[in-house]
Amino acid sequence: MKAHRVIRVEQTGEMLLVEIDPIAGRHLRCGVCGLPGRRVHSLQSERDWQDLTMRGVTMVLRYRPRRVCCRKCGVHVEAFPWAEPWARVTRALAGAVAVMARSQSWQETARVYRLNWKSVASVVRRAVEYGLAARNRRPLHHLGIDEVSRKKGHQYLTVVYDLERRVLVWVGPDRTEQTLQKFFTGLGRRRCASVRIVCMDMWAAYAKAVRQQLPKAQILFDRFHVVQHLNRALDEVRRAEMRRLSRRERVHFKRCRYLLLKNPWNLSNSEKDRLSTLVRWNSPLIRAYYLKEAFQMFWDMQPPASAEAHLRKWMQTARRTRLKPFKAFVQLLESYLPGILAWTSLRLSNGALEGMNNKIKLVSHRGFGFRNAANFITAIYHCCAKLPLPAWK
Repeated sequence: MKAHRVIRVEQTGEMLLVEIDPIAGRHLRCGVCGLPGRRVHSLQSERDWQDLTMRGVTMVLRYRPRRVCCRKCGVHVEAFPWAEPWARVTRALAGAVAVMARSQSWQETARVYRLNWKSVASVVRRAVEYGLAARNRRPLHHLGIDEVSRKKGHQYLTVVYDLERRVLVWVGPDRTEQTLQKFFTGLGRRRCASVRIVCMDMWAAYAKAVRQQLPKAQILFDRFHVVQHLNRALDEVRRAEMRRLSRRERVHFKRCRYLLLKNPWNLSNSEKDRLSTLVRWNSPLIRAYYLKEAFQMFWDMQPPASAEAHLRKWMQTARRTRLKPFKAFVQLLESYLPGILAWTSLRLSNGALEGMNNKIKLVSHRGFGFRNAANFITAIYHCCAKLPLPAWK
């Protein structure tokens, strides 16, 4: 504080009050451009800034701000070397809060530093704004797009991820076409032109936005979501079969849902024995299980022509069965076939993005949820996007 000095220190209870005053003859700097002001225009009322605690005592800086005459900007409030403009905490405290808020909830951070929740939210918001402006804007080649649940009632956020560098790129409210359009608009034409592959689920709004904004990019529908639809078809067959069977017959198929959905190599010996017992019944459920396992072979087949031939043959077989859920699944595959077949040559998935979604859910769980989307998005950027923090000291 080259232009300021401490004039008084007073401790009252658990608060240490430090009063500051400008040094006579020193030029105060403009709060807008940072240039030295020519003279003091007027004084404002006293203002307090909370600082880091010292031996369990809360430190508060008290100062009466000056409005200075700047030859470039006119009359503005001076720049404070210890705090950001309009902040109510010092840079040192803001830096400590920003670091802790990455691993703890905002409520817990507020408790540790004796602040209220809104003060922590304000610090994190400024840190995120700085990080988004200061981060490296490298070209994007492989994008992953997915939605993550914000709260009950089908309320979602859209998450965009750089699959090459495994970095969160963008988060937006809702999962509509307009939401994704905003991301591409902010990305700019040059960076949009560099995108070669977009991996996502089979949500029509996302596909439409990508085709409009990235006409040259290859759309790849994520393997995880395709298998999710396949497992859903198998489970619908299981439920229909359970309703059809008598109570005595139903005993053999009880608690077999996860047994049928599990990969064969993950089954224990007892589970394998039970599965072999179920196979002897030759019911529609077992036929559905064999269809599921035959479809899974598609993911590992080489070369691409063989994988495509296998998938088309499987679709013909599933279409001829009397299993309505699998017929519906085949119709879904036909609608999105080019994006599914792209797997055979690209071998790319949203696995890293699914891991990021789990981290986002942890952020929500740690904070016991967020009332509005804006605060949740800020917390996601702060904890998951690896943004640079301001040099608050």
